[in-house]
Amino acid sequence: MKKEVDVAIIGAGSAGLYALSQVRKQTDNFLLINDGPYGTTCARVGCMPSKSLIRIAEYYHERAYFEKSGIKNSDQLSVSIPDVLKRVRKHRDILVAGNIKNITRLGDKVLSGRAEFINANRLKVVEDEEEYEIVAKKIIIATGSTPVFDPKWEAFKEYILTTDELFEQEDLPATLGVLGLGVIGLELGQALSRLGIKVTAVQSREFIGGLSDPKVNENMIGLCEKEFNIWLGAGRAVLTKVDDKIKISNSKNEVLVDKVLVAIGRKPNLESLKLKNLGIDLDKRGMPNFDPQTMQIENLPIYIAGDVNADRPLLHEAADEGRIAGYNVVKDQKKFKRKVPLAIVFSDPNIALIGKDYQEIKDDENVITCSYDFKQQGRAFLINKNAGLLNLYIQKSDGKLLGAQLATPAGEHLAHHLAWAMEQELTVYDMLQLPFYHPTLEEGLYALLLSCSKKIGKKTMGIKEIPYLD
Repeated sequence: MKKEVDVAIIGAGSAGLYALSQVRKQTDNFLLINDGPYGTTCARVGCMPSKSLIRIAEYYHERAYFEKSGIKNSDQLSVSIPDVLKRVRKHRDILVAGNIKNITRLGDKVLSGRAEFINANRLKVVEDEEEYEIVAKKIIIATGSTPVFDPKWEAFKEYILTTDELFEQEDLPATLGVLGLGVIGLELGQALSRLGIKVTAVQSREFIGGLSDPKVNENMIGLCEKEFNIWLGAGRAVLTKVDDKIKISNSKNEVLVDKVLVAIGRKPNLESLKLKNLGIDLDKRGMPNFDPQTMQIENLPIYIAGDVNADRPLLHEAADEGRIAGYNVVKDQKKFKRKVPLAIVFSDPNIALIGKDYQEIKDDENVITCSYDFKQQGRAFLINKNAGLLNLYIQKSDGKLLGAQLATPAGEHLAHHLAWAMEQELTVYDMLQLPFYHPTLEEGLYALLLSCSKKIGKKTMGIKEIPYLD
């Protein structure tokens, strides 16, 4: 069967749906093609169920402060992992249901099947054994990504979990290995440890949670090591089945665990698309060249948005990329300025990376780093959260905020303040003229900005002084 449309969108995840929101403003002659479950990676197996699990783990972890705070019998509390997972799935299912309902309303404008390119304007899609040829003026690729899984583990895959399987478990074992301490591994490893599972987390690099600032990283590692076992460095770990256990080993350590949560990254869903039929060069990852300000692949009528392009694999970036691609396929081509980079890890304390990365500025003589340690912070002390470090990178010549890395209480909120300031190109002194309420965790940022102002000097700033800041 042949269908002709103005726009075909491959993928009904976040990027695809945000692209669709723009396309529908201009045409109703579109087709949404999706292979696999609906509901978006974020809602089904990513950001949302993980945050539900993290919050429940935080509840249980707080019992450590009950006795000293006058709340008795905390030693009688227990946790039921099956009930925890059931609650997480209930949260997840509510969010997914709304998404699926919206897609169902599209009726025959949705095809459930795997798409592959015939050429730049034609796709082949098979749905329920019926083959369709889709002719589209413009095409958006938004097929997302999947967890990395080493084929060597296939022989004992029943012992391996990824985020695709974790939240479907009825129960979890007493011991768990976590392979990878990036965003996913750190968030889930800490949460599961707080729920009473004995966790051993393995990271081939010396940095965790996406951090590159060595001082913030060292501080965060020290806090995490108080909660669960961490191996860092020593190369890639090897998994081996031993009886009914999995042995994790590297050049320095080995441990037997019941199961392993693999969180070593995600790979773009590109292989099945047959991009070679487009007649363009692909890099060693099979990725086409595209413009991140338009999302267009070379000069083709094809756009690529979201995790599948491996550029900024975060939901808010996928949303922006989807909107950009959707706008450009139905209107005159436009380049869009991308927002200040912002990434948050919902560990405790929160990790955040904002603006320029530490590696970009570490050798720049016109950049200074200012630090604030939250162990000194009053509100953090009162809520038993007085730990963590915030490093802010400032342009010495004019005091402009360039970037930051932090592992602090309420880091998700501080990160937004800093990202908004950088987006507006504010300076330290611009920030100091804004209100800061007492007693709040934001006062830690205020103290840091004061420290920066003294380090830079008002005369260097070349602006009117604020007398009462001395």
